[in-house]
Amino acid sequence: MASTRQIPLITSGKSLGEQAYEALRDSIITLKLEPGQTIFESEIADTFQISRTPIRDAFQLLVTEHLIEVLPQRHKKIARISESKVKESSFVRLSLESSAFKLAAGSWDSSEKFVQAERQISRILREQSEAAEHQDVIQFLQLDEAFHKCILELTGNATLLEVVYHMRGHLNRLRYLAMKELVLTRKLVEEHLELFDSLKKRDEARTVQLLEQHLGSLDHELPQLREQFPHYFTD
Repeated sequence: MASTRQIPLITSGKSLGEQAYEALRDSIITLKLEPGQTIFESEIADTFQISRTPIRDAFQLLVTEHLIEVLPQRHKKIARISESKVKESSFVRLSLESSAFKLAAGSWDSSEKFVQAERQISRILREQSEAAEHQDVIQFLQLDEAFHKCILELTGNATLLEVVYHMRGHLNRLRYLAMKELVLTRKLVEEHLELFDSLKKRDEARTVQLLEQHLGSLDHELPQLREQFPHYFTD
């Protein structure tokens, strides 16, 4: 069973509540806190060396995202990975991102906004390729998130970004597990490169087609991972 000692310590910057939420969420997504593991506010507060108030606030946000479950007697545990929740989230994510990527492709031009985005995406893809070579799953997943976020930001839709961020929690636990157990390959980077190329060519139909293929791999990976880690899953 994973230990809360593995959670990254609080650093200066954002509020304690925000930092605690982000650190806990990252630890849940990267399975440092395992599905089904009991978790205690007092223990986390001691780990971070802060009061229980910001920890309680962070827990409440994670309960809202269904990443933490409240048990009888107010005990809490890390939610197991729900197959139905993953499939629902995957459907919603594809619907939202398809519209956003299509809009970005149709709008792509030589303006400064897209020039900066092109530079940023090129850097992300270089770093992601290096992460794949070193089998650095956490870095790879963070860069995968950065790639998609960079393109979503081009829509200028803050609500879209917020919705996609919060619904990815369940998906990303499964994606992290798949990347960790099924081995990172250049294929995922190549899919991003193809998407990037179709965006720059303003090919809306090709962009949507590639995105559907890119986000559809979980249908094949989920049964294998359930068989390998049955204690991580529910329904």
